[in-house]
Amino acid sequence: MTTNNKTFTGLTDEEVIQSREKHGANILSPAKRDSLWKRFFEKLTGPFGHHIKGWQDGDHLIFILEIAALLSLFISVSEYLHWFGLEGKDASVFFEPLGIFIAIFLATGIAFVFELKADKEFSLLNQVNDEEQVQVLRNGNRLLVPKKDVVVGDIIIIETGNEVPADAELLEATTLKLDESSLTGEPVCEKTIIETEFDDEATFPSNHIMRGTKVMEGHGVARVFAVGDQTENGKVMEAAQIDDSIKTPLNEQLDGLGSLITKLSYTLAILVIIGRIVVFLTAKDFVLIQFVSYLLETFMIAVTLVVVSVPEGLPMAVSLALALSMRKMLKTNNLVRKMHACETMGATTVICTDKTGTLTQNQMQVYQTKFYALADNQLSNDTLSLRIKEGIAVNSTAQLDFSDPEKATVIGNPTEGALLLWLHSQAIDYRALKAQTEVIEEIPFSTERKYMATLVRGADGRKVLYIKGAPEIIFSLSKEALGGVGQAEIDAQLAEYQNQAMRTLGFAYQEIDDENGVIVDGVLHADGLKFLGVVAISDPVRADVPAAVSECFQAGIRVKIVTGDTSGTAKEIGRQIGLWNDATDTDENIITGPEFAALSDEELSRRILDLKIISRARPMDKKRLVETLQAKGEVVAVTGDGTNDAPALKAAQVGLSMGDGTSVAKEASDITILDNSFSSIGLAVMWGRSLYHNIQRFILFQMTVNVAACLVVLVGAFMGTESPLTVTQMLWVNLIMDTFAAIALAGLPPTPNVMKEKPRNRNSFIISRVMKFNILATGGLFSLFLLALVYVFEHTDITSLSDFATIRLGNHDRLTPYELSLFFTIFVMLQFWNMFNARAFSTRRSAFHFKRCKSFLGIAAVILGGQILIVTVGGQLFNVTPLSISDWLVIIIGTSSVLWVSELWRFFKTRKTA
Repeated sequence: MTTNNKTFTGLTDEEVIQSREKHGANILSPAKRDSLWKRFFEKLTGPFGHHIKGWQDGDHLIFILEIAALLSLFISVSEYLHWFGLEGKDASVFFEPLGIFIAIFLATGIAFVFELKADKEFSLLNQVNDEEQVQVLRNGNRLLVPKKDVVVGDIIIIETGNEVPADAELLEATTLKLDESSLTGEPVCEKTIIETEFDDEATFPSNHIMRGTKVMEGHGVARVFAVGDQTENGKVMEAAQIDDSIKTPLNEQLDGLGSLITKLSYTLAILVIIGRIVVFLTAKDFVLIQFVSYLLETFMIAVTLVVVSVPEGLPMAVSLALALSMRKMLKTNNLVRKMHACETMGATTVICTDKTGTLTQNQMQVYQTKFYALADNQLSNDTLSLRIKEGIAVNSTAQLDFSDPEKATVIGNPTEGALLLWLHSQAIDYRALKAQTEVIEEIPFSTERKYMATLVRGADGRKVLYIKGAPEIIFSLSKEALGGVGQAEIDAQLAEYQNQAMRTLGFAYQEIDDENGVIVDGVLHADGLKFLGVVAISDPVRADVPAAVSECFQAGIRVKIVTGDTSGTAKEIGRQIGLWNDATDTDENIITGPEFAALSDEELSRRILDLKIISRARPMDKKRLVETLQAKGEVVAVTGDGTNDAPALKAAQVGLSMGDGTSVAKEASDITILDNSFSSIGLAVMWGRSLYHNIQRFILFQMTVNVAACLVVLVGAFMGTESPLTVTQMLWVNLIMDTFAAIALAGLPPTPNVMKEKPRNRNSFIISRVMKFNILATGGLFSLFLLALVYVFEHTDITSLSDFATIRLGNHDRLTPYELSLFFTIFVMLQFWNMFNARAFSTRRSAFHFKRCKSFLGIAAVILGGQILIVTVGGQLFNVTPLSISDWLVIIIGTSSVLWVSELWRFFKTRKTA
């Protein structure tokens, strides 16, 4: 291939093979993933999705269950094999340890399965198209090869619209401009092979083109020097895979709850063991066999106490709540990859967002035209309108892609593309205008000239010179300004546009009558240019963003713009979305990337909360911003769509990538915003806060169950009464029943009211003061009632609840199977009705308010049906016997007083605060 008197032949087939063997394929290695077994084991030791460094860092609740399961298994084996003189039992003795092990695997398995499914969906979304065709020179011929087959040493040809396949050094460059925003944040970078034109301040050398960047204008030839992981793109991806192991607020709070329950359950179990040993030693003569048997029985009571103390269903309930939210958030354009991110968004105190595509539409559009000689500034069929239309169409390097019938998209320079889109909106086909003209000569745009010019033979047969560029330059080159506009008016108009962070272009033309050249050796010689006017071009703010930002402010969340754009542009966007206020904000609230980097850690810590805008930001600026905010105790969410954003996305508590972002950014994130809109981020916050309230409601419900059960077992152990609740029964309550309750409570829809609250304190205990009162009061009342019931059952023979009408207390006796079934059912139904109270907690609404959550009633019916089924057919497994229909009706109606009393309390409380 020969271009500009240079001949390139490229690599031979043998050299291609050698290069691939030496430097590898042009493929980015995916993030290293642990094996399924290892990932499941991590869930087993910590079900909230964190990397576990050891057992001591695992989840407290699961760890307690694992200890209880092993101890229960040992006791069951001892009873089954007649060890220590224990009475022999059949295989049914293994039901209890089996139930605990099932609890463990259910709690961990749900989180594992849902995250696995999310990963699969993400992989489909984030497929990297390594089969994209690239032009290369090999063996002296130009041919197309898949991007993954490009090797070091290949000579590649790039043109407008191409994505650069690998890092390469330019051999030729013609008016070459690249969009490096995915790597550096810079939207347009000029590339050249002329050393005198090199930009010393550029992130990468002016004669280097980098993988993943896009050719916006011009064309070039380059020799590849790095492929795959060795490219700058690959290096950033590798750095983004480093796991900073940031703890989420929910995990910290659940760890606190788990730690408290661990200490309490172990303390109570030890007290029971010590207390019962003291009772044995003081009440009986010491006989070793009897003592060992008694001691194992004591250990079993201790295990039962631990099991009833620990909310086994909590890890699974949290996993279910997060998993359900993952599915529902997808409908609001939030694809959640990491379950913890659902809730962490609700604790967010700062959102660091980029500008382009998130706050703005990422599509340059004509904001306003000022063609001063046009009547009402409207195009028509006159000669002047023709000059405007023809000048825009032919004096341009951009093109429009009409492959999508619904929307034309720009190929090439986005600013020039905006002009073509404007013509298209006026029902003018720029392609037809270009087809009717003949380009004679042109001067490409350069930063030195600040204009471009094209000489054509127009549709009317006349030779016309069209010129566009910086308005002040075009106006100064013009001999005449149409419409009589003067310098002062032009300057005032430009100042107005520039204050709104808009790009401006000036237009002029000259009809050529003589044969003298107006373009000679690339130099303009035009002395009769007529100034047409000015066009203002902007990247409009998304229509829904100002309201979404206002909602964040209302919710107590700070918003910070971090952009590679200029300070003026960033400040104007800040004004438009309601972030920047000229009356109150000063230079203390805005900073440039270089100034930010120059701040010491102490200075940055002092200023960090006041900063609203960081302009001209570089990749590591955003990461440092995130880490400094976290050091101040903030919960940070970060948005990003470029490879350069990956380190910050990974460092934040929640990384939010854009749906059309780079694969590296999406891989580093926790949530992908499919529609790229900031308003979807606000919805994620609302979901997160509502989810946290739902988790609190579930904790309120389940901890009430556990407090009541724990007090019954604890008091019974010292009273010498038989425990009326078995481990298997409690596992039904804590796992199956509570799982359905978790689904019911987690399924409660989000409410916009949560956006009026301030972000919660991440250091606060997950059980609030009001919750603590409700748990202790309700659990205490339940336990008093249940202990009284046990006392009655032990001192009389109850065959039906109707016997209470003629009750006579007699001698102490063991509970009959029917009495145990009555106790178990009454215990469960008390919790059943209390679930309705938990649902209404902190809503200021009646428990019977079922708008948008009618599924709650269906799940309640399933729980009730499940209890009836277990008592009817559970037999030995659940230590129950069937109840009569009359007793069922009495229990259901009698225990419902729990709901009615609470409903009256809520009614009077609401009226009092109204």
